Amino acid sequence: MADLLTIENLGNLVMLCFLQAVLGFDNLLYISIESQRAPVAHQKAVRFWGIIIAVVLRVVLLFVMIRLIDGLSAPFFVLNWEGVLTGGVNFATLVFVLGGVFIIYTAVKEIGHMLSIEHLTTDIEGKSGKSAAQVIGLIVTMNLIFSFDSVLSAIAITDVFPILAAAILLSGLAMLVLADGVTRFLEKNRMYEVLGLFILLIVGVVLLGEAGQAAAHAMHDDTLALKVFGYEIIPMSKTTFYFAVVVLFAVEILQSGYTRKLNAERRTAARH
Repeated sequence: MADLLTIENLGNLVMLCFLQAVLGFDNLLYISIESQRAPVAHQKAVRFWGIIIAVVLRVVLLFVMIRLIDGLSAPFFVLNWEGVLTGGVNFATLVFVLGGVFIIYTAVKEIGHMLSIEHLTTDIEGKSGKSAAQVIGLIVTMNLIFSFDSVLSAIAITDVFPILAAAILLSGLAMLVLADGVTRFLEKNRMYEVLGLFILLIVGVVLLGEAGQAAAHAMHDDTLALKVFGYEIIPMSKTTFYFAVVVLFAVEILQSGYTRKLNAERRTAARH
C-alpha cells in the first residue's frame, strides 16, 4: 500500500483524472441523449445502471489490456491495395472504425428524425421507443468504445493498475453526478439536443481518424498508418475537437439570442 502512495503515483492519478474528464465529455453527452430513448419512468435508472455496468467493464477492459497489450497492438493483417487502401489493422483499428460508424449513423438518424417530426410535444411523448435493457446495452457498449481511447492514453502514462482503476472509478462517479443534470438541461433546452447530436457526429469522425493511426502508433511503425487513395488518415487533435465544440456552442448561443431579439421586434411591430 505504501508503494502506491508515492508522489509520482499521486501525480499520475491527478493527470489521469484530468484525462478522463477531458475524454469523457462525449461519453457523458451520449449517455444523456441515449437515455432519453428509454421509457420515461426508467430513464434515471437507465443512466445509473448504464454508468455502473460500464465502469465495471471499463476496469475489466483495463485489466485485460494491460495483460494483453502486445497481442492487441499487433496488426491482424496489413492492407495492401496500392493507391486505394493501405495500412495495418489491429484490434484498436476495428474498435474505432465500428464505434465511429455507429456514432455517425446514430447522430445522422436522430438529426433526420428531429427534422421530420411535425409536433415537438408528440416527439417528446413518443421518443421512448426502446426498452430500458436495450438502452443500457447501448450505453455500456458505446462507453467501452469511448473508453478504448482513454484507456490506451492512460496506459501510456502509467501501468500501475490500482492508480488506473482509481481514475476510472472517480470518472464514473463524476458521470453519475453529472448525467441527470445534463439530461435535464437537454430536456429544457431542446435546441441544444440538436447541437449535442452534431457534436456526436464530430466524435464519430474523430474515432475514424483515430483508427487511421492506431496500428502505426501501437507498433511505432509509420508504414502501418492507414492511407486512402494515397492520403494518410490523420486523427483530429483533442484541441481542435474542443475548439470546434466551443465554436458550435458560441454560434448556438449567439443565434438563439439574435432569434429572440428578432421575435421580440416582430411582436412589437405586430402590436403597432
